[in-house]
Order: sequence, then structure tokens, then C-alpha cells
Amino acid sequence: MTRLHFIASASPEAQDALTRLSQRYGQVPSREADAIVALGGDGLMLQALHETLELKKPIYGMNLGSLGFLMNDYREEELPERLARAETAKIHPLAMAATDRYGARHEALAINEVSLLRETRQTAKIRILIDGRARVEELNCDGVMVATAAGSTAYNFSAHGPVLPLDSRLLALTPISAFRPRRWHGALLPHKSKVRFEILEADKRPVSAVADQAEVRNVVSVDIAERGDIALEMLFDRGRGLHERILAEQFSY
Repeated sequence: MTRLHFIASASPEAQDALTRLSQRYGQVPSREADAIVALGGDGLMLQALHETLELKKPIYGMNLGSLGFLMNDYREEELPERLARAETAKIHPLAMAATDRYGARHEALAINEVSLLRETRQTAKIRILIDGRARVEELNCDGVMVATAAGSTAYNFSAHGPVLPLDSRLLALTPISAFRPRRWHGALLPHKSKVRFEILEADKRPVSAVADQAEVRNVVSVDIAERGDIALEMLFDRGRGLHERILAEQFSY
């Protein structure tokens, strides 16, 4: 782990760190690097994972953002040694295929979640199908999402969805402010489940679909499935890996 490629968010603090670390450890092109080091917050980590998908390089994040759940503590000293001792977490993203009201098909990958959100003051009406079978005929809501285990502590957790252990091989299906059925709080799905959302009254109650940072507006249907053939690799300081963080999050107050 001696050949490193550094990337940073646009914040002055991250840009200063980029300059110092590049001077200290060197900066090689991303394709030649042993690892990519991301300097910023969780948003930058998601961006880095998406942008380096084809490189199949491990990514080690150092927190210079606000939350930093996916990041390690920022420290300039002994970076190659930290990388050599780091624990690995492998993540399989979700594939989203959304069709809009004009018939156009949009595809994107999501590391955290795919979420559907109402676009106007009126609630969305959404039919939910799992592996081709309708499980919720009509969900009246602000939205609904499918989250990976890695993303279960993000938007999913804020919407009162379950926190999933990284090795649980589950997906979280979580409603956002459900009005009817009011008592339905979501479901745990096998990771190989194929989820389909169909938008009811799409012209009157428009809905957008968001896969991490990619948004498609005015959708009429959205299909979601795990991409088991893609494995994204993240590095964490030993003893503070993603498994431990997700477990610890369930005992935070």
C-alpha cells in the first residue's frame, strides 16, 4: 500500500489536506494506485466509490466532513502502516432501473439506498411487488426505499428503518411517512429479492427515484435488485471496521 491516489472534497480543509498528503506520500494516477484515499465526508466516499467502480481499487476514507460514518479518523502520520493493517468491507450495490412517464429508461447504482419520494404536496401512491408478487397494493406515503446493509444506518435509519449487520445478506424495505397502511413499518428482504415499485396516479401524484446521488423525476415504475457480481472494497482501521460500526450504532442513544 505504498502507491496512493488522493482525492478530496471541495472544502478548504480537505483541499489543504490533499496538498500536504500528496507532498508527503506522493500522488500516482488512480489506475496505478494500490489504494485510493478519500478526504472528506460520507458524500465524498459515495462519490469515490461510484467514480472508481471500474478500477476495482480499495478505498480508504479519512473524515474531513460532518458525519463520517464511512470514514476513518483523519491523521497524517503512518498512513501506509494504517492501510497495511486495515480491515476490508465488501459491499454489493443495488441496481436501479427506472422508467419515466415518457417511456425512457434510466439505470443507476446505489451503494446506500434507492428511495422514491413524492414531488408535490400530495402523497404518493405506490404498489410494491417482491419477486413478481404484489405485497402492498397501495402505499400512501411521502416515499419508500430499499437500503443495503451498508446504507441501513443512513437515510433508512432516519426513517426508522432497521440497522442491518453487514453480513446479514438482507435488504431493508422502509416506508417514509406512511399514511396508509399506517401500521406497516416495512420489511426485511433476502438480499436476492427483486423489488418493483409501480406508481399509481403518476400524472396527478408525481414521484422521483433517487439512487444515492442520481435522481430520475416523474417515474412510473422502478425495479431494484442487488448486483452480486460487483463488490466494492472499503478499508477501515483495525478494530473500527464497518461491521463494528453498524453493530455499535444499534446501541447508541
